[in-house]
Amino acid sequence: MKVKDGITGFIVGDALGVPVEFSSRYELEEDPVVDMREYGTYNQPRGTWSDDSSMTLATMRSIINKKGIDYEDIMTEFCNWAFEHKFSQYKETFDIGNTTIKGLRRFKDGAKALESGGTSTHDNGNGSLMRILPLAYISNIDYETIENVSGLTHGHERSKIACVLYVEIAKSMLKNDLTIDEHISNACELIKEHYSGNEELNEFNRIFEDDFSDGIRSGGYVIDTIETVVYCLKTTDSYKDAVLKAVNLGGDTDTNAAICGGLAGIYYGFDEIPIDWIESIPHLDKVHSLCEEYEAFCDECQ
Repeated sequence: MKVKDGITGFIVGDALGVPVEFSSRYELEEDPVVDMREYGTYNQPRGTWSDDSSMTLATMRSIINKKGIDYEDIMTEFCNWAFEHKFSQYKETFDIGNTTIKGLRRFKDGAKALESGGTSTHDNGNGSLMRILPLAYISNIDYETIENVSGLTHGHERSKIACVLYVEIAKSMLKNDLTIDEHISNACELIKEHYSGNEELNEFNRIFEDDFSDGIRSGGYVIDTIETVVYCLKTTDSYKDAVLKAVNLGGDTDTNAAICGGLAGIYYGFDEIPIDWIESIPHLDKVHSLCEEYEAFCDECQ
């Protein structure tokens, strides 16, 4: 089941990175993550997922319930998570990005869903990229819809293009038996064609040109994140190595590993995710039930 592959890969990557979020690359070189840890940055038990997974699950639940994309309902579910702790393993919500919480508060205060997201260049964190994976499973999804779902919280064009690129990579992995390099290259060509003439494409040149010679910056900026994900996928050959590399680069460890893990889960498959990592995630059985529901919905859409 491809939904289970990607979503499990995503959540496992998220939980792997939570205990060391904001750790520096130097700190992780001295004490690298090699297995699931507990406590750490947010003092959470082993296997705890963060906002990345919660908002991804919220997106899936809304789409299932509404039998399609309903922007107002997706935002309602996001608010249920942020303010009521729904989609968290425990009755606690932590690690909400500034742009995300501002957008949710605007919506809660009466703004329309598609007018809630921040649109300045300072609103280009990875908070929409981290929850966009479910859209890749909808066969007839279009770029405008992907952009709109990004724009619920992150409305700047840079964030929207990053989400479209990520979805295109995932869609290629779901449909084609190619190498990772080929999946990424094909997605890049589609993006360059669709957004031809758009100056925001310049922000993606290091990915388009496969040139990371200046180093990888693994913080929370959306371009840094998509570059980190591409780099980790291209320079490893297993799910385990890809997500560990994403974590041990430091910075926004949970989000980078989650987004990388979603694609690695699709590409390598569920059985390649370390079973002891899977078994360390509380309430993952409920996630797998949601994956079954979501896959059934996506099958109906074809």
